[in-house]
Amino acid sequence: MERKFNKQKKQHVRTGDTVEVIAGNSKGKRGKVTEILAEKQRVVVDGVNIQKKHVKPSAQNPQGEIREFAGPIHISNVMLVDPATGNPTRTGRKENDKGKLQRFSKETGKFI
Repeated sequence: MERKFNKQKKQHVRTGDTVEVIAGNSKGKRGKVTEILAEKQRVVVDGVNIQKKHVKPSAQNPQGEIREFAGPIHISNVMLVDPATGNPTRTGRKENDKGKLQRFSKETGKFI
């Protein structure tokens, strides 16, 4: 029986993938996906969408500081980088030899 609730769509990127930003202020930058926020359809990419947060002084940190961290961007604004060619590529899913669905590059046709 198929599930009716909490059914999440498979994303075209996974944690650890190298992606290139194709839209927004960070367009053209590349980085590794560190976190995926599936419910909000957003990803956190290392070195992209850098935000600053002012931290108040505390007992452990009497000086206070300004922390920089990577903020989330929408998943549609990133494109997977093909490990074989190093170029951004669209992805699809097809069965491998064992009959399991696996991602493949639409540019080269090879499995990722």
